[in-house]
Amino acid sequence: MSTHLLTPRMAGLLERIQRARRPPFHAMTPQQARAAYEAAAEVLDLPRAPLASIRDMALPAFDGTPLAARRYRANAATRGTLLYLHGGGFTIGGLATHDSLCRQLALHSGAEVLALDYRLAPEHRFPTAVDDSWAALRWLADHGAAQGFDAQRLAVAGDSAGGTLAAVAAIWARDHGIALRAQLLITPGTTAHADTASHRLFANGFLLDATTVEWFFEQYITRSQRSDWRFAPLNADELEGVAPAVLVLAECDPLVDEGLAYADRLRAAGVAVTLELARGMTHDFIKMGRVLDEARHAQALLGAELKKAFEA
Repeated sequence: MSTHLLTPRMAGLLERIQRARRPPFHAMTPQQARAAYEAAAEVLDLPRAPLASIRDMALPAFDGTPLAARRYRANAATRGTLLYLHGGGFTIGGLATHDSLCRQLALHSGAEVLALDYRLAPEHRFPTAVDDSWAALRWLADHGAAQGFDAQRLAVAGDSAGGTLAAVAAIWARDHGIALRAQLLITPGTTAHADTASHRLFANGFLLDATTVEWFFEQYITRSQRSDWRFAPLNADELEGVAPAVLVLAECDPLVDEGLAYADRLRAAGVAVTLELARGMTHDFIKMGRVLDEARHAQALLGAELKKAFEA
């Protein structure tokens, strides 16, 4: 194992997590996994920051299903709107698990953040999460202004599976004439089969294990569908003209190679890319700001880059 790559604090965190001996997600039902993730999701996060306004709302999926969402404003004078798509392997996670992170993004950027509770697998398999994410972005572009959002300055962001969804939404936005100011991709998945060198190197003991990755995939998508670019955006035909990208990756993450490969493809397509590689960090480090300086730095960087994009 390559545990020597971890920072001492990250290694200590992993030791404490392993000593707790919590059952892995793949040993639970999806419903049990969601409850376990929600109970633990913000233990290492920064305390929920007070903001000027936090309001729950709903917006329609393409089939008319109301999707829960939460809008965050750090102050009355916001500039721009960020659609945030949470991580959780398309199977777990929601508004509660990413509440602290969304507050930090609103604080650091001065933008309004709209977090989406897209429908989860296995009850709603591929491509439901993709379609729900795109429906939310289209709704913001078409109807957001009437609801008080800044619909002239839009961006999309997400972590892990949410980063995949954000990358796909950015491609569709280009194809449908929605000029996003930025896409913020935090430790995103971009390949079809979890077969890169980093998936092998960090398969066990680095928070996101190979067995859990496969379990998430099994809940969400059949193997024959996994080469679809809406699941693996690295397979998209063309990336020219998509929104400028900010990628935050973790060095000791099974997904790091596919994040780097996606950054390379974006650059080759002429897309502006800002890349932050957090040395010695694992997947999901972005949500450990209570204990990791690297998480706080990454959150501030994302906020600053978003602010810059909305001021341009």
